[in-house]
Amino acid sequence: MGSYADEEVLLPNSVLGKAQLLLAAFESGAGRLRLSELSRRSGVPKASAYRLAQELVRWGLLDRHGETYELGIRLFHLGQRVPASAVLRTVARPLMADLFTRTRAAVHLAVLDAAHVLFLEKIAGEANVLTHSYVGGRLPASCTATGQMLLALAPDRPERVAALVDAGLPVLTARSVTDPRVLERRLSTAARQGYALEVEGVRAGYASLAVPVALGPTRYAALSVTAPVAQVSVERCLAALKATAESIERGVAQKTAYDAERAERAERVRKAAAVS
Repeated sequence: MGSYADEEVLLPNSVLGKAQLLLAAFESGAGRLRLSELSRRSGVPKASAYRLAQELVRWGLLDRHGETYELGIRLFHLGQRVPASAVLRTVARPLMADLFTRTRAAVHLAVLDAAHVLFLEKIAGEANVLTHSYVGGRLPASCTATGQMLLALAPDRPERVAALVDAGLPVLTARSVTDPRVLERRLSTAARQGYALEVEGVRAGYASLAVPVALGPTRYAALSVTAPVAQVSVERCLAALKATAESIERGVAQKTAYDAERAERAERVRKAAAVS
């Protein structure tokens, strides 16, 4: 998988841009990186990478262990406070736990992040903890059920798919989608049926079924279950998956309305106090 260094979306001449490139070097799933690897993956010269890494360590955004660096715990704490994802995760987590209890399959909640899906939440038991997915991790959207579901409903779907094809569809297994025509057929089917089924596209022997979670007129997350192929089917999992997605949608709508009303009341009180 590429990093933001490959996408030319940052300003490599700015200190902030280079710092973001260093943090983005971990997006492929690497836990710890030596300075030379950090420099290579980010595209930041080694001397600059060292100086910035030391600064990021002081800020708590990176941790240093001997000759290696890893993402700092402060990033996790900051991520928990992003309003949109915080509300979604707060509502979704107990419902996902119930779904796991019913299906005994790993349950994922994901959103689109450029050419990838970003996992916001995951519930899994010891027997089905998948190393390919973790909270805050990313996987190619074209390979995953969540990614295909989200691509199918994206308002800019043609542009997104064209960008994916131009970059080259990634291969995780022998059954990953590599033909643009096959991908387009799968997206059309997912949009029509309201679910996406992926079999061994991410990991041999495993399948995933995903449905959308509507967060607004054109904003979606995706909810999925992942387990050995024999345990994942439309007949077995779809009804429970859809019911959970609908409960998350209602919960997010109620929580968002409550928070907006509370903020409006607080603003009225502030204005009244200012007048008096």
